[in-house]
Amino acid sequence: MKIDTEIRHVTKPGANLFLELGFPADEARRLQEASRQQINDTRLLKEQLMSELAEWIAQHHLKQAEAAEILMVSRPRVSDVVNKKTAKFTIDTLVEMLSRVGKTVRLAVG
Repeated sequence: MKIDTEIRHVTKPGANLFLELGFPADEARRLQEASRQQINDTRLLKEQLMSELAEWIAQHHLKQAEAAEILMVSRPRVSDVVNKKTAKFTIDTLVEMLSRVGKTVRLAVG
């Protein structure tokens, strides 16, 4: 059995994917804006969690390798946290790392 891997269409950067999927223009704009807002909200939440971890590392004067051992991750993962590379982490992973250092995370919905 042969798997079809032919690329038939590529959405250009910045294009509205919802418009290309056939949604009416008004709905496509609304969906794209909602999507961008959700992505931004997630990024900001991850940055906040990463800041808490980076602050904990700094307060305890830990080297990245020491922090990695406590957090049970690799040293490059600690570097990614400190440098706020949000795309490399899920919110769950960051919450779990904070839990490992004794920090509780509470969610407030407004």
